[in-house]
Amino acid sequence: MMQPIAGGAAARPFVTHHNTMDMELFLRIAPELYLKRLVVGGLDRVYEINRNFRNEGVSTQHNPEFTMLEFYQAYANYHDLMNLTEELIVFVANEVNGTMITNFNGVEIDLSKWHRFSMREAIINFWPSNAGAAPSLEAFNSSADISRYVLALRHGGHHLAYQEGEPLGKTIATIFETVAEEHLIQPTIIYDFPLAVSPLSKVKPDEPDWVERFEFYIGGFEVGNAFSELNDPSDQLARFQQQMAEKDRGDDEAHQMDEDYVRALAYGLPPTGGEGIGIDRLTMLLTGSRSIRDVILFPLLRQRTKSTANAEDTLIEPHGESAE
Repeated sequence: MMQPIAGGAAARPFVTHHNTMDMELFLRIAPELYLKRLVVGGLDRVYEINRNFRNEGVSTQHNPEFTMLEFYQAYANYHDLMNLTEELIVFVANEVNGTMITNFNGVEIDLSKWHRFSMREAIINFWPSNAGAAPSLEAFNSSADISRYVLALRHGGHHLAYQEGEPLGKTIATIFETVAEEHLIQPTIIYDFPLAVSPLSKVKPDEPDWVERFEFYIGGFEVGNAFSELNDPSDQLARFQQQMAEKDRGDDEAHQMDEDYVRALAYGLPPTGGEGIGIDRLTMLLTGSRSIRDVILFPLLRQRTKSTANAEDTLIEPHGESAE
């Protein structure tokens, strides 16, 4: 879980120091690059139910330490994993609850009925009426066109974490999160992601700016992420170099070059599909828990301040005495 280079996902890591070896280490944000090394070594199907650590905000859907199922299957692609994902969630729901129906945030969800949209289709389908006409599919090829739609969303009262000059694909992903994500209550697979936000995914043969990646959503948030793995070492090297450029631009979720992983790919990674599923979030959905803290035994909490402690102490009566 301690790694010399943080990688496998876009997230801020926790940093620690190994005294004896006098080196900086990172608590892993994902096991991905090491599990794929195993596939390179001849283990065609690998999985781990793992603990990951991401130095990010705490909310009803996020805990800095969380559990994930991550698996890789050689000679599979993202279409194979879409089918496997639906089968897996249906099986788990039956095993846990004996039914496909779960209730989450006051909404009935049928885990046996799935929808599929490309990211571009989802943006068009869920485009808010107060932002004018929805973009056409052709608009996603133009930075100028997409910038106009960003302005339209802002005029409609939607806040976007958009930076001038960022890659087109990153802006498209931000638009998706803004207009579509909250509507994905019933089980939904969103596929075909921009290359700019997918440094480890294989490029679509007919669309070089898009990759063979999907995420699945239930209850309005992401539960899993999967893709056809990039197995071209030259392409991977270029992607890592792009990540380093993003890091230089101030992106604190971009990471340094992992030369050892590029070297592993040069030995040969077969065509492979890989996926990570958030166990805590899936547990929330299956148990109807509204906060991730309800499904973690020891969630991270703020430290009790002195003023809070004094206020609580005044409410505690000595044993055997009345309030008077």
